[in-house]
Amino acid sequence: MGSTVVVTGGNRGIGYAVCERLAGEGFRVLLVARDQERGARAAASISGDVEFVAGDLTTIASVRRLADELRGGCPRIDVLVHNAGVWPSRRTLTEDGLEESFAVNHLAPFLLNHLLEDRLGRVVQVSAGLYVKGRAEVGRTSVGADFHQMRTYADTKLCNLLTVPLFAERWRASGVTIDAVHPGVIRTGLGDRRGPVGWLLTMVKRKWATPKEGAGPVVGLAHGTGTGRYFHLTEEVPLEGPALDGELAGRIWKEAETLTSAG
Repeated sequence: MGSTVVVTGGNRGIGYAVCERLAGEGFRVLLVARDQERGARAAASISGDVEFVAGDLTTIASVRRLADELRGGCPRIDVLVHNAGVWPSRRTLTEDGLEESFAVNHLAPFLLNHLLEDRLGRVVQVSAGLYVKGRAEVGRTSVGADFHQMRTYADTKLCNLLTVPLFAERWRASGVTIDAVHPGVIRTGLGDRRGPVGWLLTMVKRKWATPKEGAGPVVGLAHGTGTGRYFHLTEEVPLEGPALDGELAGRIWKEAETLTSAG
């Protein structure tokens, strides 16, 4: 059996393009998606060793079920690509009482990293340059207390990015590596809206890069060996603004531990 890569949100957009590229390189690809029909159809449309794994990242219990299934089928996960993401237009709470994009964009990768860490070789976190516009507030961001249909996405991406250096340090002795990457402004369905705003966004997106172009930096890091780094496209760049706040990172980590019961 060849090297195994797991890609969340692999049924469309950048995730699908990443699955295509890595399957073409000979990886065994586990394509994770919430929608059974779309996920199975996406996996079947890619040439190579590609399997669909149903995975709902919106609740703690469903993330744990996904981790159990992955552990059952993967003695080792050579690369875990956290690609799935939500950019909400309204405040929606999950069954756990958490704001949906916080649960998917931040808590799900955090919990999967913990539950799978003894199987992992490398983790690639798909991030967003908008993290610099984010505010991470313990006890408030998690429930969308200050929900804003544009800024909340940045808030959740900041929360997630704050934990990347901490995972790098946690795993240093074991050899597991983790890097984050902003793959560019990509023409996907992320953040789509209805009405005039949605129409304007659709027009603007026509000038953005394609998912295949966005997959390039992600696939490049899948082959990487460094850890704790942040990339804009293919260039390593230093973190900025609130992402440099080590004290905040520690509090965000502790909150995620409490919410997920991860140790």
